Amino acid sequence: MKHRKTFQSIDHTGKNDKQFTISGPLSEDMLRNLIFDDGLQAFRRPKEQHEALIEVAGLDESRIIAAVDGERLVGYAVLLYPDEMERWSQYQHQNLLELGAIEVSADYRGHNLAKKILEVTMMDQAVEDYIIITTEYYWHWDLRGTGLSIWEYRDVMEKVMKSGGLMWYATDDPEITSHPANCLMARIGSRVPVDSVHKFDRVRFQNRYMI
Repeated sequence: MKHRKTFQSIDHTGKNDKQFTISGPLSEDMLRNLIFDDGLQAFRRPKEQHEALIEVAGLDESRIIAAVDGERLVGYAVLLYPDEMERWSQYQHQNLLELGAIEVSADYRGHNLAKKILEVTMMDQAVEDYIIITTEYYWHWDLRGTGLSIWEYRDVMEKVMKSGGLMWYATDDPEITSHPANCLMARIGSRVPVDSVHKFDRVRFQNRYMI
């Protein structure tokens, strides 16, 4: 499968008229030329995460969309193939991508950046060729930093994902069913073949008594 990528960019006005550029997919060189904000530390130390994103940008299937304040990268989303240790890698076709990470710097929350990042992610018409999924687990959520309860955070998360066209999908995946706040969300592109959708359904449900 040829992973076609068309660069998209919008200007976004946050609270107090703060101006941002949201664009992507970004190349390795584009990422190298940006300053990685110190508030981006949900997954690794900022320097290490910056280096990881540069490496991921070199993958054929990857898509990295970022929010930038001047020359400072303050938020991003990453699409790539599911980890081979996850159930979703059993799909074994190149037209399924996972939203592997979406993060906004703690110093830049409240500007509606996560929603705008996802909106820009879906602006490229090539996404209509993909099934895009995200697996949400409550133990990954920044409950302490936001002060939200599990269910308040879940509500915010669903609204953000829906801005990118991702909807809730049922599954019998044990990690997701281990807590009622966890969920699978997905967006099935308009050009995804019917047989691919059926394959996705078979990966979602592997316990025949749940079908």
